[in-house]
Amino acid sequence: MSDHDPHRPTGDISDAQAFDMPWAGQLSFGRAQTHRRVDEIDLAIVGVPYDIATTNRPGARSGPRAVREQSSLSAEFSQGLWPWDHSLFDRHRVVDYFDVGYAPGDTQAMLTNVIDHVGLLVKAGANVLTLGGDHLIAYPVLTATAAVHGPLSLIHFDAHSDTWDAGAELNHGTMFLRAARDGIIVPERSVQIGMRTPNVTHGFNVIHADRFFAIGIEETLAEIHRIVGDHRCYVTFDIDFLDPAYAPGTGTPVIGGPTTWQARQLLWGLADLDVVGADLVEVAPAYDAVTQITALAGATLAHDELYLLGLARERRQAAPR
Repeated sequence: MSDHDPHRPTGDISDAQAFDMPWAGQLSFGRAQTHRRVDEIDLAIVGVPYDIATTNRPGARSGPRAVREQSSLSAEFSQGLWPWDHSLFDRHRVVDYFDVGYAPGDTQAMLTNVIDHVGLLVKAGANVLTLGGDHLIAYPVLTATAAVHGPLSLIHFDAHSDTWDAGAELNHGTMFLRAARDGIIVPERSVQIGMRTPNVTHGFNVIHADRFFAIGIEETLAEIHRIVGDHRCYVTFDIDFLDPAYAPGTGTPVIGGPTTWQARQLLWGLADLDVVGADLVEVAPAYDAVTQITALAGATLAHDELYLLGLARERRQAAPR
């Protein structure tokens, strides 16, 4: 028997977590409660099962469900996710808002519906972690988040810059240039880490993978802090930031990337920044074979991002008005 408190409010009405059954129980992120009462949420998990904008292998529409399934492991212990020193489920009202629907094949409907739902949450005071889906889903989430918090710094973990200049075309490789031109994000106060494909910077600060390996984790974090400062920021994490050895289940894998350990070190190092929104995208579980290693990485990194949102939220609430 675990030390999990079966009376703690979660979505796990079967008490599967209390009986150490990670393969059973409610399929919500971390077994969080599930509802859509936006005025009763501190941290919201929102899924966007969309992959029409991918330029290589489809399948990320199944990402939110796979990440939620593996989150029964990242949220296994009532003390919280190791090595964080607390359980965010105990300190915040964490709710899985589940997925935003859209008519299959209708990208405009997805964009509109995500802006509407995330907008309701952010305007009500919640901070949102979005599960993709391909990376285009970040565009409407950023739009809704910036409408409340103002233009944002982007902290972008990826193998690709996603700043292709394709005119009016909107896909999972063009949306951050579009967001910059829309004034949603501020390129000079944003940083992209892990790039290992050709790109034009368009004013963004880029730490390519080779440079990250050369300067190391501490200097990379110092550079992120110098760029972002005290500006409100949004953390976007494409799972193909990781080397395919650690995350094969994604649509556009690129060799030569960081490990899951390095990724977590980088996220932990953002704990003092003013993070107001985040996402975890591009998990395509069909390419994971039987291991589910990519979905497990995604669930753990998404859980880390929730901690960043929770810590920043606590600091904002404690700040003098």
